[in-house]
Amino acid sequence: MALMSDTALPARRGRISSLLGLADLQRGDRAPLARAVIVLLAVLTCLVVLGSLAIGPISIPVLELLPHVPSYFAGAGEGVPQGVSARDWIVLMDIRLPRVTLGALIGAALAVSGAVMQGLFRNPLADPGIVGVSAGAGLGAAAFIVLGNTVLAPVMALLGIYAVPLAAFAGGLVTTLLLYRIGTRGGITSVATLLLAGIALGALTGAMTGLLVYVADDQELRDLQFWGLGSLAGSNWQKVASAAPIILTMLVCVPFLARGLNGLTLGEAAASHIGIKVQRLKNLSILLVAAATGASVAVSGGIGFVGIVVPHLLRLTIGPDHRYMLPAAALLGACLLIAADTLARTIVAPAEMPIGIITAFAGAPFFLWILLRKRGLTGL
Repeated sequence: MALMSDTALPARRGRISSLLGLADLQRGDRAPLARAVIVLLAVLTCLVVLGSLAIGPISIPVLELLPHVPSYFAGAGEGVPQGVSARDWIVLMDIRLPRVTLGALIGAALAVSGAVMQGLFRNPLADPGIVGVSAGAGLGAAAFIVLGNTVLAPVMALLGIYAVPLAAFAGGLVTTLLLYRIGTRGGITSVATLLLAGIALGALTGAMTGLLVYVADDQELRDLQFWGLGSLAGSNWQKVASAAPIILTMLVCVPFLARGLNGLTLGEAAASHIGIKVQRLKNLSILLVAAATGASVAVSGGIGFVGIVVPHLLRLTIGPDHRYMLPAAALLGACLLIAADTLARTIVAPAEMPIGIITAFAGAPFFLWILLRKRGLTGL
């Protein structure tokens, strides 16, 4: 028995070290593949950004205009550079570039939030949209849209352009905390309880949002309709300025959680024994997910399935190591959402399809496939 324990102990330590990234890469590790995928995703994202900037009802010479973009920000956006078409410049700087920037930020935020939630709950079905976090964030934003000129006017005046994103953050945070409290018992998260709790919380926040719709005026109704399917229409630099600080803070902080999330795959008790401060990890993860989801919902409405599709695709490709999963998720999420938005504004041009329809068409079948795969009905 002693010999067996001495033999098994190094193997267990090696597994823990590999998960936490504390040992050299072992044979068969997918780290080299993960690095290559991250580089490819970075190149692909750049190409998708250039294509999205160029494609539309009006085609513009993006490569000729981009060298003038730094001077736009240095000069506070005053004037049109010499030798540049005024129409093309306005289309690029006032319409498409803020829209693509916002799409990249939101796509990255939703994908990374999904990856963090799946690592935190230790199952591939967690997603801010599916489990009701996005609905809670939407309720917070809707409250300020409808009540911002009356009951919440003092708060609106104090917070300015950050009022709606912060309200959405608060709604997402409360929903996430409730979800975690309901779905987790004794350190074990039940997938069935998680999904059912998400449905219940989504229904409750939907009912409260419906009450706000009932008391809203015509202008507020038009603004609230924006939340229904999600869209990047109406993107401008003010929206970018309101969401970017919150989302960028989350994207900068999340990589520091990678080793903790890797250790959490062993279970909370085992992770605690190997030195991970589990409660602090959970609190910080919940805070960052709520902040990023809230800021995203505040400026784009509810865009579903990005947070479940992207991490799962990457997990199948590069493995579950969060050191590589999180940056890859940010790139792939940004790439997919920009591509979906480009399709949304060109497929029925000159009209525009809500981006939430496209992500739902792509994400819903994928979600069903994940459920069937987990039940062993796909034969995989």
